[in-house]
Amino acid sequence: MISSSTLSLSGLPPQSSPLIAGPTPEPKQTSHRPPELDHRKLNKGSSQLIRWSRARAIRSGLKLDRPVQRPLLQNSEVIDPPVRRSGDGESSTSPSYSSDEEDGCVAEMEEAAAGAKHIYMVSDGTGWTAEHSVNAALGQFEHCLVDRGCPVLTHLFSGIEDVEQLMEIIKQAAREGAMLIYTLADENMAASARHACKRWGVPSTDILSPITEAIALHLGVSPSGLPRGAPGRKFPLTEDYFKRIDAIEFTIKQDDGALPQNLHKSDIVLAGVSRTGKTPLSIYLAQKGFKVANVPIVMGVSLPKALFEVDQEKVFALTINPVVLQTIRRARSKTLGFAEEMRTNYSEMDHVRQELDFACKIFAQNPTWPVIEVTGKAIEETAVTVLRLYQDRKNRCSMPRISKRY
Repeated sequence: MISSSTLSLSGLPPQSSPLIAGPTPEPKQTSHRPPELDHRKLNKGSSQLIRWSRARAIRSGLKLDRPVQRPLLQNSEVIDPPVRRSGDGESSTSPSYSSDEEDGCVAEMEEAAAGAKHIYMVSDGTGWTAEHSVNAALGQFEHCLVDRGCPVLTHLFSGIEDVEQLMEIIKQAAREGAMLIYTLADENMAASARHACKRWGVPSTDILSPITEAIALHLGVSPSGLPRGAPGRKFPLTEDYFKRIDAIEFTIKQDDGALPQNLHKSDIVLAGVSRTGKTPLSIYLAQKGFKVANVPIVMGVSLPKALFEVDQEKVFALTINPVVLQTIRRARSKTLGFAEEMRTNYSEMDHVRQELDFACKIFAQNPTWPVIEVTGKAIEETAVTVLRLYQDRKNRCSMPRISKRY
Protein backbone atom coordinates (compact mmCIF):
# COMPACT_ATOMS: atom_id res chain seq x y z
CA MET A 1 0.00 0.00 0.00
CA ILE A 2 1.14 3.55 -0.70
CA SER A 3 1.06 6.01 2.21
CA SER A 4 -0.14 9.58 1.88
CA SER A 5 3.40 10.82 2.40
CA THR A 6 4.64 8.74 -0.51
CA LEU A 7 1.98 10.16 -2.80
CA SER A 8 2.87 13.67 -1.73
CA LEU A 9 6.49 13.06 -2.68
CA SER A 10 5.37 11.97 -6.13
CA GLY A 11 3.77 15.31 -6.83
CA LEU A 12 0.15 14.35 -5.99
CA PRO A 13 -1.81 15.36 -2.88
CA PRO A 14 -3.24 12.65 -0.61
CA GLN A 15 -6.53 11.16 -1.62
CA SER A 16 -8.28 12.83 1.28
CA SER A 17 -7.20 16.33 0.21
CA PRO A 18 -9.78 18.39 -1.72
CA LEU A 19 -8.87 18.84 -5.37
CA ILE A 20 -10.09 21.55 -7.67
CA ALA A 21 -10.23 20.71 -11.35
CA GLY A 22 -8.75 23.50 -13.40
CA PRO A 23 -6.63 24.11 -16.48
CA THR A 24 -3.08 22.85 -16.41
CA PRO A 25 -0.68 25.82 -16.06
CA GLU A 26 1.31 26.59 -19.17
CA PRO A 27 5.04 25.83 -18.87
CA LYS A 28 7.38 28.77 -18.74
CA GLN A 29 8.90 29.52 -22.14
CA THR A 30 12.65 29.37 -22.35
CA SER A 31 15.22 29.18 -25.07
CA HIS A 32 17.13 26.25 -23.62
CA ARG A 33 17.19 23.08 -25.63
CA PRO A 34 16.27 19.83 -23.85
CA PRO A 35 19.41 17.79 -23.09
CA GLU A 36 17.99 14.75 -24.88
CA LEU A 37 17.92 16.64 -28.20
CA ASP A 38 21.13 18.57 -27.66
CA HIS A 39 23.50 16.51 -29.76
CA ARG A 40 21.33 15.12 -32.50
CA LYS A 41 18.76 16.48 -34.90
CA LEU A 42 15.57 14.72 -35.67
CA ASN A 43 15.06 13.70 -39.23
CA LYS A 44 11.73 15.24 -40.14
CA GLY A 45 9.37 12.66 -41.49
CA SER A 46 11.07 9.78 -39.66
CA SER A 47 8.44 8.36 -37.33
CA GLN A 48 10.99 6.10 -35.64
CA LEU A 49 13.24 9.01 -34.64
CA ILE A 50 10.20 10.95 -33.48
CA ARG A 51 9.18 8.05 -31.24
CA TRP A 52 12.69 7.68 -29.80
CA SER A 53 12.92 11.39 -29.06
CA ARG A 54 9.50 11.49 -27.50
CA ALA A 55 10.25 8.42 -25.34
CA ARG A 56 13.48 10.03 -24.12
CA ALA A 57 11.60 13.21 -23.25
CA ILE A 58 8.98 11.28 -21.29
CA ARG A 59 11.59 9.21 -19.43
CA SER A 60 13.33 12.40 -18.29
CA GLY A 61 10.07 13.93 -17.07
CA LEU A 62 9.79 16.53 -19.81
CA LYS A 63 6.27 17.68 -20.56
CA LEU A 64 5.22 17.67 -24.19
CA ASP A 65 2.61 20.33 -24.80
CA ARG A 66 -0.19 18.34 -26.34
CA PRO A 67 -3.93 18.07 -25.73
CA VAL A 68 -4.52 16.01 -22.63
CA GLN A 69 -6.55 12.95 -23.51
CA ARG A 70 -7.75 12.35 -19.96
CA PRO A 71 -7.60 15.55 -17.92
CA LEU A 72 -9.88 14.26 -15.17
CA LEU A 73 -9.37 10.96 -13.41
CA GLN A 74 -11.36 9.06 -10.85
CA ASN A 75 -12.63 11.06 -7.87
CA SER A 76 -12.10 14.27 -9.92
CA GLU A 77 -8.36 14.13 -9.37
CA VAL A 78 -6.17 16.34 -11.51
CA ILE A 79 -2.61 15.28 -12.19
CA ASP A 80 -0.03 18.03 -12.08
CA PRO A 81 2.49 18.24 -14.90
CA PRO A 82 5.82 16.51 -14.22
CA VAL A 83 8.57 18.80 -13.01
CA ARG A 84 12.18 18.84 -14.09
CA ARG A 85 14.85 19.20 -11.49
CA SER A 86 17.15 22.07 -12.39
CA GLY A 87 20.81 22.12 -11.59
CA ASP A 88 20.34 24.23 -8.45
CA GLY A 89 17.88 21.74 -7.00
CA GLU A 90 14.74 23.82 -7.64
CA SER A 91 11.76 22.42 -9.45
CA SER A 92 10.62 23.92 -12.72
CA THR A 93 8.33 22.96 -15.51
CA SER A 94 9.98 21.54 -18.60
CA PRO A 95 11.35 23.99 -21.17
CA SER A 96 9.61 24.64 -24.44
CA TYR A 97 11.23 24.56 -27.84
CA SER A 98 12.22 27.98 -29.10
CA SER A 99 13.81 27.67 -32.55
CA ASP A 100 11.80 27.06 -35.71
CA GLU A 101 13.51 23.74 -36.24
CA GLU A 102 12.67 22.52 -32.76
CA ASP A 103 9.08 23.75 -33.11
CA GLY A 104 8.81 21.75 -36.32
CA CYS A 105 10.13 18.65 -34.57
CA VAL A 106 7.62 19.06 -31.76
CA ALA A 107 4.82 19.53 -34.29
CA GLU A 108 5.81 16.31 -36.02
CA MET A 109 5.97 14.47 -32.71
CA GLU A 110 2.51 15.74 -31.83
CA GLU A 111 1.15 14.75 -35.22
CA ALA A 112 2.67 11.28 -34.98
CA ALA A 113 1.28 10.77 -31.49
CA ALA A 114 -2.17 12.17 -32.22
CA GLY A 115 -4.75 9.46 -31.79
CA ALA A 116 -2.12 6.83 -30.92
CA LYS A 117 -2.53 4.42 -28.04
CA HIS A 118 0.41 4.43 -25.63
CA ILE A 119 1.84 1.41 -23.83
CA TYR A 120 4.34 1.99 -21.01
CA MET A 121 6.61 -0.90 -20.08
CA VAL A 122 8.19 -0.62 -16.62
CA SER A 123 10.83 -2.93 -15.21
CA ASP A 124 13.27 -2.97 -12.32
CA GLY A 125 15.73 -4.78 -14.57
CA THR A 126 16.55 -4.54 -18.26
CA GLY A 127 12.93 -4.69 -19.35
CA TRP A 128 13.62 -7.56 -21.75
CA THR A 129 10.71 -9.66 -20.47
CA ALA A 130 8.17 -6.83 -20.65
CA GLU A 131 9.36 -5.62 -24.05
CA HIS A 132 9.29 -9.02 -25.70
CA SER A 133 5.96 -9.94 -24.13
CA VAL A 134 4.38 -6.73 -25.44
CA ASN A 135 5.90 -7.18 -28.89
CA ALA A 136 4.65 -10.77 -29.03
CA ALA A 137 1.15 -9.64 -28.07
CA LEU A 138 1.18 -6.75 -30.56
CA GLY A 139 1.91 -9.28 -33.27
CA GLN A 140 -1.69 -10.38 -32.90
CA PHE A 141 -2.89 -6.93 -33.96
CA GLU A 142 -0.77 -6.29 -37.03
CA HIS A 143 -3.97 -5.80 -39.05
CA CYS A 144 -4.72 -2.51 -37.31
CA LEU A 145 -1.45 -1.17 -35.95
CA VAL A 146 0.95 1.55 -37.05
CA ASP A 147 -0.20 3.82 -39.90
CA ARG A 148 -3.61 2.15 -39.94
CA GLY A 149 -6.66 2.33 -37.75
CA CYS A 150 -5.06 2.12 -34.30
CA PRO A 151 -1.40 3.23 -34.13
CA VAL A 152 0.52 2.24 -31.00
CA LEU A 153 3.51 3.91 -29.35
CA THR A 154 5.51 1.86 -26.84
CA HIS A 155 7.86 3.31 -24.23
CA LEU A 156 10.31 1.25 -22.14
CA PHE A 157 11.34 2.38 -18.63
CA SER A 158 14.04 0.06 -17.30
CA GLY A 159 15.99 0.07 -14.04
CA ILE A 160 13.12 1.57 -11.99
CA GLU A 161 14.12 0.83 -8.41
CA ASP A 162 12.29 3.32 -6.17
CA VAL A 163 8.67 4.23 -5.64
CA GLU A 164 9.11 7.92 -6.47
CA GLN A 165 10.34 7.11 -9.97
CA LEU A 166 7.50 4.65 -10.38
CA MET A 167 4.91 7.24 -9.34
CA GLU A 168 6.23 9.79 -11.85
CA ILE A 169 5.92 7.26 -14.67
CA ILE A 170 2.39 6.30 -13.66
CA LYS A 171 1.43 9.99 -13.49
CA GLN A 172 2.75 10.43 -17.01
CA ALA A 173 0.83 7.33 -18.12
CA ALA A 174 -2.35 8.78 -16.66
CA ARG A 175 -1.82 12.03 -18.52
CA GLU A 176 -1.22 10.19 -21.82
CA GLY A 177 -4.10 7.78 -21.32
CA ALA A 178 -1.51 5.00 -21.54
CA MET A 179 -1.60 1.38 -20.51
CA LEU A 180 1.04 0.17 -18.05
CA ILE A 181 2.77 -3.20 -18.40
CA TYR A 182 5.23 -3.93 -15.63
CA THR A 183 7.65 -6.60 -14.41
CA LEU A 184 8.64 -5.71 -10.84
CA ALA A 185 10.25 -8.46 -8.76
CA ASP A 186 9.91 -6.56 -5.49
CA GLU A 187 6.47 -7.30 -4.04
CA ASN A 188 6.22 -3.83 -2.46
CA MET A 189 7.01 -2.13 -5.79
CA ALA A 190 4.46 -4.29 -7.59
CA ALA A 191 1.84 -3.53 -4.93
CA SER A 192 2.60 0.19 -5.23
CA ALA A 193 2.13 0.02 -8.99
CA ARG A 194 -1.20 -1.80 -8.63
CA HIS A 195 -2.51 0.68 -6.06
CA ALA A 196 -1.41 3.77 -7.99
CA CYS A 197 -2.79 2.49 -11.29
CA LYS A 198 -6.14 1.72 -9.68
CA ARG A 199 -6.29 5.09 -7.95
CA TRP A 200 -5.37 7.10 -11.04
CA GLY A 201 -7.37 5.06 -13.52
CA VAL A 202 -4.42 3.62 -15.47
CA PRO A 203 -5.12 0.20 -17.03
CA SER A 204 -2.27 -2.10 -16.05
CA THR A 205 -1.03 -5.67 -16.30
CA ASP A 206 1.50 -7.37 -14.02
CA ILE A 207 3.40 -9.89 -16.12
CA LEU A 208 5.83 -11.27 -13.55
CA SER A 209 3.86 -11.73 -10.31
CA PRO A 210 1.31 -14.36 -11.46
CA ILE A 211 4.04 -16.57 -12.95
CA THR A 212 6.32 -16.11 -9.93
CA GLU A 213 3.51 -16.97 -7.50
CA ALA A 214 2.56 -20.07 -9.49
CA ILE A 215 6.16 -21.34 -9.53
CA ALA A 216 6.61 -20.54 -5.83
CA LEU A 217 3.50 -22.57 -5.05
CA HIS A 218 4.73 -25.45 -7.19
CA LEU A 219 8.24 -25.46 -5.70
CA GLY A 220 7.19 -24.67 -2.17
CA VAL A 221 9.85 -21.96 -1.99
CA SER A 222 9.39 -18.21 -1.58
CA PRO A 223 10.83 -15.97 -4.32
CA SER A 224 13.78 -13.71 -3.52
CA GLY A 225 12.07 -10.55 -4.73
CA LEU A 226 15.32 -9.31 -6.28
CA PRO A 227 15.47 -8.20 -9.93
CA ARG A 228 17.90 -9.85 -12.30
CA GLY A 229 21.34 -8.33 -12.00
CA ALA A 230 20.67 -6.92 -8.52
CA PRO A 231 23.54 -6.95 -5.98
CA GLY A 232 23.47 -10.19 -4.07
CA ARG A 233 22.12 -12.27 -6.91
CA LYS A 234 24.29 -15.29 -7.66
CA PHE A 235 24.47 -16.74 -11.14
CA PRO A 236 26.39 -20.01 -11.24
CA LEU A 237 28.75 -20.39 -14.17
CA THR A 238 27.27 -23.52 -15.69
CA GLU A 239 28.42 -25.56 -18.66
CA ASP A 240 25.76 -23.91 -20.81
CA TYR A 241 27.17 -20.49 -19.95
CA PHE A 242 30.67 -21.40 -21.13
CA LYS A 243 29.17 -23.06 -24.20
CA ARG A 244 27.48 -19.80 -25.19
CA ILE A 245 30.69 -17.84 -24.62
CA ASP A 246 32.66 -20.25 -26.83
CA ALA A 247 29.96 -20.08 -29.50
CA ILE A 248 30.01 -16.26 -29.55
CA GLU A 249 33.82 -16.13 -29.79
CA PHE A 250 33.83 -18.69 -32.59
CA THR A 251 31.08 -16.91 -34.51
CA ILE A 252 32.80 -13.53 -34.35
CA LYS A 253 36.04 -15.00 -35.68
CA GLN A 254 34.19 -16.75 -38.54
CA ASP A 255 32.27 -13.68 -39.67
CA ASP A 256 32.06 -12.83 -43.38
CA GLY A 257 33.91 -15.88 -44.67
CA ALA A 258 36.95 -15.58 -42.40
CA LEU A 259 38.98 -18.71 -41.57
CA PRO A 260 37.19 -21.13 -43.94
CA GLN A 261 39.41 -23.94 -42.65
CA ASN A 262 37.34 -23.89 -39.45
CA LEU A 263 33.98 -24.41 -41.13
CA HIS A 264 33.94 -28.04 -40.07
CA LYS A 265 33.90 -26.93 -36.42
CA SER A 266 30.67 -24.97 -36.86
CA ASP A 267 27.18 -26.17 -36.00
CA ILE A 268 25.51 -23.97 -38.61
CA VAL A 269 26.83 -22.36 -41.81
CA LEU A 270 24.93 -19.49 -43.43
CA ALA A 271 25.44 -18.60 -47.11
CA GLY A 272 24.02 -15.66 -49.01
CA VAL A 273 24.78 -12.45 -50.86
CA SER A 274 25.78 -9.26 -49.07
CA ARG A 275 23.19 -7.61 -46.79
CA THR A 276 20.92 -10.61 -46.33
CA GLY A 277 21.42 -10.47 -42.57
CA LYS A 278 24.02 -13.20 -42.18
CA THR A 279 26.03 -11.50 -39.43
CA PRO A 280 23.18 -10.46 -37.07
CA LEU A 281 21.56 -13.86 -37.53
CA SER A 282 24.87 -15.54 -36.72
CA ILE A 283 25.31 -13.53 -33.52
CA TYR A 284 21.72 -14.21 -32.46
CA LEU A 285 22.17 -17.95 -32.93
CA ALA A 286 25.54 -17.84 -31.17
CA GLN A 287 23.90 -16.36 -28.09
CA LYS A 288 21.81 -19.51 -27.97
CA GLY A 289 24.96 -21.65 -27.91
CA PHE A 290 25.42 -22.52 -31.61
CA LYS A 291 28.75 -22.06 -33.36
CA VAL A 292 27.84 -20.28 -36.58
CA ALA A 293 29.92 -19.37 -39.63
CA ASN A 294 28.69 -17.26 -42.52
CA VAL A 295 30.02 -17.25 -46.07
CA PRO A 296 29.29 -14.38 -48.50
CA ILE A 297 28.38 -15.16 -52.09
CA VAL A 298 29.97 -12.67 -54.48
CA MET A 299 30.00 -12.85 -58.27
CA GLY A 300 33.48 -13.47 -59.59
CA VAL A 301 34.74 -14.80 -56.25
CA SER A 302 35.02 -18.56 -55.78
CA LEU A 303 33.39 -20.01 -52.72
CA PRO A 304 35.80 -21.77 -50.32
CA LYS A 305 36.17 -25.50 -50.97
CA ALA A 306 35.59 -26.16 -47.30
CA LEU A 307 31.96 -25.04 -47.74
CA PHE A 308 31.31 -28.09 -49.95
CA GLU A 309 33.42 -30.44 -47.83
CA VAL A 310 31.61 -29.93 -44.54
CA ASP A 311 28.43 -31.78 -43.61
CA GLN A 312 25.96 -30.27 -46.10
CA GLU A 313 23.12 -30.52 -43.61
CA LYS A 314 24.80 -27.73 -41.65
CA VAL A 315 24.48 -25.24 -44.51
CA PHE A 316 21.54 -22.87 -44.80
CA ALA A 317 21.02 -20.46 -47.70
CA LEU A 318 19.56 -16.98 -47.32
CA THR A 319 17.83 -15.01 -50.06
CA ILE A 320 15.87 -11.76 -50.22
CA ASN A 321 13.63 -9.73 -52.52
CA PRO A 322 15.77 -7.68 -54.96
CA VAL A 323 13.88 -4.43 -54.37
CA VAL A 324 14.32 -4.72 -50.61
CA LEU A 325 17.98 -5.65 -51.04
CA GLN A 326 18.59 -2.62 -53.24
CA THR A 327 17.03 -0.35 -50.60
CA ILE A 328 19.22 -1.84 -47.88
CA ARG A 329 22.36 -1.50 -49.98
CA ARG A 330 21.61 2.11 -50.84
CA ALA A 331 21.26 2.90 -47.16
CA ARG A 332 24.50 1.04 -46.51
CA SER A 333 26.28 3.07 -49.20
CA LYS A 334 25.19 6.31 -47.54
CA THR A 335 26.39 5.02 -44.19
CA LEU A 336 29.80 4.32 -45.73
CA GLY A 337 29.88 7.91 -47.02
CA PHE A 338 29.49 7.21 -50.74
CA ALA A 339 28.34 10.40 -52.50
CA GLU A 340 25.78 10.32 -55.30
CA GLU A 341 28.47 10.95 -57.90
CA MET A 342 30.46 7.96 -56.62
CA ARG A 343 28.19 5.47 -58.32
CA THR A 344 28.98 1.80 -57.87
CA ASN A 345 27.13 -1.26 -59.05
CA TYR A 346 26.77 -2.44 -55.45
CA SER A 347 23.28 -0.96 -55.13
CA GLU A 348 22.27 -0.92 -58.81
CA MET A 349 19.19 -3.03 -59.55
CA ASP A 350 20.76 -4.87 -62.49
CA HIS A 351 23.72 -5.91 -60.37
CA VAL A 352 21.51 -6.86 -57.43
CA ARG A 353 19.40 -9.13 -59.64
CA GLN A 354 22.49 -10.69 -61.20
CA GLU A 355 23.93 -11.46 -57.77
CA LEU A 356 20.69 -13.03 -56.58
CA ASP A 357 20.40 -15.10 -59.78
CA PHE A 358 24.03 -16.20 -59.35
CA ALA A 359 23.29 -17.25 -55.75
CA CYS A 360 20.12 -19.10 -56.81
CA LYS A 361 22.12 -21.15 -59.31
CA ILE A 362 24.52 -22.17 -56.54
CA PHE A 363 21.59 -23.09 -54.31
CA ALA A 364 20.08 -25.21 -57.11
CA GLN A 365 23.39 -27.05 -57.49
CA ASN A 366 23.31 -27.87 -53.78
CA PRO A 367 19.79 -29.17 -53.17
CA THR A 368 20.56 -30.15 -49.57
CA TRP A 369 20.71 -26.48 -48.57
CA PRO A 370 17.34 -25.12 -47.44
CA VAL A 371 16.71 -21.69 -48.97
CA ILE A 372 15.25 -19.27 -46.41
CA GLU A 373 13.49 -16.11 -47.57
CA VAL A 374 14.38 -13.31 -45.16
CA THR A 375 12.32 -10.52 -46.75
CA GLY A 376 10.17 -8.81 -44.13
CA LYS A 377 11.29 -11.17 -41.37
CA ALA A 378 12.84 -10.20 -38.07
CA ILE A 379 16.09 -11.89 -37.06
CA GLU A 380 14.16 -13.90 -34.47
CA GLU A 381 11.74 -15.22 -37.08
CA THR A 382 14.54 -16.34 -39.40
CA ALA A 383 16.34 -17.92 -36.45
CA VAL A 384 13.22 -19.92 -35.56
CA THR A 385 13.12 -21.35 -39.09
CA VAL A 386 16.83 -22.19 -39.07
CA LEU A 387 16.67 -23.89 -35.67
CA ARG A 388 13.54 -25.85 -36.57
CA LEU A 389 15.22 -27.22 -39.68
CA TYR A 390 18.44 -27.82 -37.75
CA GLN A 391 16.64 -29.84 -35.06
CA ASP A 392 14.63 -31.75 -37.67
CA ARG A 393 17.83 -32.81 -39.38
CA LYS A 394 19.55 -33.61 -36.11
CA ASN A 395 16.61 -35.81 -35.10
CA ARG A 396 16.52 -37.36 -38.58
CA CYS A 397 13.06 -36.15 -39.47
CA SER A 398 12.01 -36.55 -43.09
CA MET A 399 13.47 -33.77 -45.23
CA PRO A 400 13.00 -33.19 -48.96
CA ARG A 401 16.14 -33.75 -51.02
CA ILE A 402 15.48 -30.72 -53.17
CA SER A 403 16.00 -27.05 -52.46
CA LYS A 404 12.97 -25.69 -50.69
CA ARG A 405 12.21 -22.05 -49.88
CA TYR A 406 11.04 -21.27 -46.38
